[in-house]
Parts: sequence; C-alpha cells; structure tokens
Amino acid sequence: MANFKTHLTFSTLVGTGYGVTAYMMFDMPLPTCILAGGLCSVSGMLPDIDSDSGVPLRESLAFGAAVVPMMLVDRLQQLGLSTESIVLAGAATYLFIRFIFARLVKMHTVHRGMFHSIPAAVIFGEVAFLLASGDVNMRLYKAAAVFIGYVSHLMLDEIYSIEWARGRLRLKRSFGTALKVWGRKWWPNLAVFAKLAILSYVALKEPGWMDQYQRHVRPHVEQAATQFIDRVIR
Repeated sequence: MANFKTHLTFSTLVGTGYGVTAYMMFDMPLPTCILAGGLCSVSGMLPDIDSDSGVPLRESLAFGAAVVPMMLVDRLQQLGLSTESIVLAGAATYLFIRFIFARLVKMHTVHRGMFHSIPAAVIFGEVAFLLASGDVNMRLYKAAAVFIGYVSHLMLDEIYSIEWARGRLRLKRSFGTALKVWGRKWWPNLAVFAKLAILSYVALKEPGWMDQYQRHVRPHVEQAATQFIDRVIR
C-alpha cells in the first residue's frame, strides 16, 4: 500500500501537470491554474480520511476546514450576506468540518470502504463545483481537479496491490478495493449513491437557481436589509 508521502507526491505531480496544461494550452488564468493544481494535490489525500487516525485524516480535515470557508466567501457574497454574516458562516463551517464532520467520519467509515470508490470521487468533485466561484467552465475546471486528484489516489492504491513474486505478477488481497464502483455491503452503497444522486441533481440545477436568485430575490433581500439597518440607526 502506498504511504501518505507517496500519495501526496503523485497527486502533486498530477496537479502540476493539470495546471500547466490548462495555462499553456487553454489560456486559463494563472491564479486559477495554481489553485486547481493545489486542489488536485490535496485531493490525493482525501480517500484516506476513512483511516480513522494518522496523518491523512488530520491533514485533510485541517486543510478542508481552512480552505472551504475561503471558497465560500464569493458564494455567500452572491447571496447578499453582510461581511459579519460571512465571517460567522466561515467560522461555523470551520468548526463543523474540524470537529463534527471528523467525528462522523470516524464513527461511520471503515478503511478501504466506499470512500475508496469512483462514486466518492464524483461526490467530492460535485462538492467542489458547488463551492467554487466563477463561471460554469471555471467551476468545472476546479471540480475536475478535485476528481482527478482523488482518482489518482485510488489508481496508486491499485498499482501497489500488484507485486512481483517468484517470477510472476501476483495480486494482493487488497486489489480491487480502491478503484471500485460499489462495495460488498448494501448500506454503504445505498448511502453513497443516495448522496451522489442528490448532489448530481443540485449541481445540475444550481447555476439556474443562482441566476434566478440574482435576478429576482437578491434585490429584495438587499432592500430589506437596508431598511432594517436604517430603522436600527434611527
């Protein structure tokens, strides 16, 4: 099994290639390419947050708790929230990921379970899409970085499940437990595919929802907030 350093090194190389390719061939903005490369790199740690302890879990959750609130800033601004509300939302998100989500992961996952699967990679990619800012193409580019980094971990696990022994290739017992579509138990499969279905629906509909919100809802929200502040001041 590949260790933490190997996974991180591999996903970093993949992320570097992903960012450089987009910058050189598709004229993506340099900051966006750097961010996408970083997301790909860190996503190489994500499957191992089901390990319950150790460096992958600690580093992945710490990074997620720090980055997710920052990625949410632009999204919350689009909703018309005040600076104070955005700060509070960011703090609440940090605490949720760092403590509540971490505890839920430890309680309800097993190593090499459905966190090591293609559906889980798609789910994390969709979460990145919903968090990312910019137009749809930019958001897809960042989401793809997370998906590719996640899958790089799964591929490396499968490669390390093949060994050369006594003059021939031999498959370890762990072969097939990482790069899979479903697991052996029905409940984790049901939970993952239910999340995948819900997030897929939201990701497909969300750009249209946000456009409608910006056009029809946000002006009323901002007007109501302004009137409330005026009344408080008076």
